[in-house]
Amino acid sequence: MTDYVADLDLIRSAALAAGELAMGERERGLKIWSKSGGSPVTSADLAVDKLLSSTLLKARPDYGWLSEETVDNAERLSRRRLFVVDPIDGTVAYMKGKPWWCIPIAVVEDGRPVAAVIHAPALNETFAATLGGGATLNDRPITASDTTDLDDASVLADARLMEAPHWPEPWPAMRFEKRNAIAYRMALVAAGAFDAAIALTPKWDWDVCAGALIAEEAGGKVSDHHGGAWRFNQADPRQSSLICSAPALHPLIVRRTTPIPLAPR
Repeated sequence: MTDYVADLDLIRSAALAAGELAMGERERGLKIWSKSGGSPVTSADLAVDKLLSSTLLKARPDYGWLSEETVDNAERLSRRRLFVVDPIDGTVAYMKGKPWWCIPIAVVEDGRPVAAVIHAPALNETFAATLGGGATLNDRPITASDTTDLDDASVLADARLMEAPHWPEPWPAMRFEKRNAIAYRMALVAAGAFDAAIALTPKWDWDVCAGALIAEEAGGKVSDHHGGAWRFNQADPRQSSLICSAPALHPLIVRRTTPIPLAPR
């Protein structure tokens, strides 16, 4: 466990430094490009990626590396431990001056996250967890919601999708909101601020890895929408879909989402 705590100290320090860099880069003015799929990337994404890779790999040269802004290398598959990083999750919010962006960093060991941090600089919020060590927000313990009924539950999801008529089992009336960053959505579920986060499309490991550990250490449940467990550091670094929820709600959600086929990856 000592290794996990040492890794958490390392990635938390790196996330705080990255947050300061990102805030400063935006103040100085951003250069913006479009990726091949059309999503934006900024000069700050690349600057933060460079800072994190140099800082973390210098401290742990035997660890692998997986980041949204670094070309993937299959060499990571041979490493028992690796860093999984999104330099800026919620780039659109970041570009527009909205607060719902974050820097998620996880350490994965043998396919599962063992240390994680999600730092939201504009909100002065830092979520953290180690395997078996619980989860915190700004160093205070957090727990997932104790909600037991989907009726009137607060959910981070696409309301149009959830209220569409195609569901075999209709959903009760729920309260829907949006947050740009996937990792931040999971952190909010971990803290009990929302009861669930639902997304039925594949999600990259760097978006969900840190949130998975933080949510589970807070007592929440995380899986794909068929209830299948996640495993990280695979050749395809994606998870089929996302259900992150209060423990009592998880089976109620999965029961309704299971008839929907898993999306091809």
